[in-house]
Amino acid sequence: MTPPILSGTSPTPALKAESRNLEFFYGTFKALKGISMPVYENQVTALIGPSGCGKSTYLRCFNRMHDLYPGNRYVGNIQLHPDQVDLLDPSVDPIEVRMRISMVFQKPNPFPKSIFENVAYGLKVRGEKSRSYLQDKVEVALKNAALWGEVKDRLDELAMNLSGGQQQRLCIARSLATDPEIILFDEPTSALDPIATGSIEELIGEIKEKVTVLIVTHNMQQAARVSDYTAYMYLGELMEFGLTKDLFMKPKRKETEDYITGRFG
Repeated sequence: MTPPILSGTSPTPALKAESRNLEFFYGTFKALKGISMPVYENQVTALIGPSGCGKSTYLRCFNRMHDLYPGNRYVGNIQLHPDQVDLLDPSVDPIEVRMRISMVFQKPNPFPKSIFENVAYGLKVRGEKSRSYLQDKVEVALKNAALWGEVKDRLDELAMNLSGGQQQRLCIARSLATDPEIILFDEPTSALDPIATGSIEELIGEIKEKVTVLIVTHNMQQAARVSDYTAYMYLGELMEFGLTKDLFMKPKRKETEDYITGRFG
């Protein structure tokens, strides 16, 4: 049974997506167990829980990353609103899903190309050829990722020459360039120093004005800082979901309280 959303004073935002009785199998291993959870529009939703609890597995269902490996299987669905598309329907093209739902990984993963070509990559995959259009989109994406001022005079340089924090912001710009509806962040600051981490957290707070954000983090302080909603997962199950301020201050389940107070996990 899906845990109830915790009470709060803020009105509930519009739904952007929701998983319904979602289960996922790596071969015969059942990694997710009947997860039903809303993802609210222009909000940051954090997924927390101990290692191996299914956070990243759940995240990667949203852009069909599991399709890339044989033997994986989905049960249930993920509905994208407002057009009511089931992202897991076999008739839905996973490439198009990944344009609408971008992902930023744990470690910065710029392509061995120029800064410009990194950001323009997704647009070119879509078939965009207009140089002026690409230039405009790259500039906007880099500005939205708070990177334009640092790289505007070096767009032809290799992306690998950037610092770790800059590379991660470049990956965010690459994700933003295709105008996604949702961005998935999988431990986006775990490989960064505190200063770069702070800039990424600030950026997440800014980009939620434009896109919906779903973030996996092991850092509960980070979840408390950046998210509007939090889901606590354990052994493939959704244990509790609600407004972040409520879940951290007055969790409804003892398991959640034990985890966030450090008595477990």
